[in-house]
Amino acid sequence: MSHEEHHGSLKAYVIGFIFSIVLTIIPLVMVLNHTLSRGPLAMVIMGMAVLQFFIQLFFFMHIKEGEKPRYNVMALVLGVVFVITIVAGSMWIMTFNSQVQ
Repeated sequence: MSHEEHHGSLKAYVIGFIFSIVLTIIPLVMVLNHTLSRGPLAMVIMGMAVLQFFIQLFFFMHIKEGEKPRYNVMALVLGVVFVITIVAGSMWIMTFNSQVQ
């Protein structure tokens, strides 16, 4: 593997782009065609979003690169914890408020 390929070759970018497009089109088609009910459809959309997140990390942000201290990975994990906390807290608050009315 050459140094250039390690930091992102055109092939890797094209593959990542194609995966990203496919992972965007699948939920869009499912929503437009009403293939699932709300709950399972929301799970599919979230699953595709998580897959697209990992595609972005590996193909475009090169998170897998580096040998020594993995500060970028630790910062990413901390960011993910923050995002999960904020999203889960927001969903909990919205659920609680919708039941009160």
